[in-house]
Amino acid sequence: MLYTGKGDKGTTKLFNTPNDERISKGDVIFEALGTVDELNAHIGLLKVKVENMTFLMNHEEKLISHILHTIQESLFVVQAELAGAQMHLEEKHTQELSDLVNDIEKTLPPITTFFISGGTEIAVLSDIIRTISRRCERLLVRVSNQNKEIVGEYTLSYINRLSSVFYAFSRLFNHEAGVSDIP
Repeated sequence: MLYTGKGDKGTTKLFNTPNDERISKGDVIFEALGTVDELNAHIGLLKVKVENMTFLMNHEEKLISHILHTIQESLFVVQAELAGAQMHLEEKHTQELSDLVNDIEKTLPPITTFFISGGTEIAVLSDIIRTISRRCERLLVRVSNQNKEIVGEYTLSYINRLSSVFYAFSRLFNHEAGVSDIP
């Protein structure tokens, strides 16, 4: 069944919520959970649009859709963590994103200024994902400020690096299409 009706009055529960306690759906934790979900959905759209595109990473051709799928799996871990499950990202997850950004940057002209979003559709979609990941980061910081135990040790660095990944992808997609950055 796709609904229970238990949340019809604007309350719900997390994995670690005591049995009879309900939490307002207006709580910042649900704003964070919803934003991670939104981020993941947009990444799914990008994954469909770049289905057969590859990128040379660590001297090996990788499907960009596979890289995006791995990111989506990590975001499910973030959602589980926020919902109170005993699942957490590890330092290696952030390092993988750092390595990806570094590999992409090697193929691009150096950054000398800020750029206006535009160019190809997939570059713009990457920019949208970048902005959603920044909003997600701000919400996770708010959740962490309220309760340091909810947000895992590596989650904030992962989400911070994620926005860099999508900035790099945006530039890469335009570069591959022969579209110059617009200062």
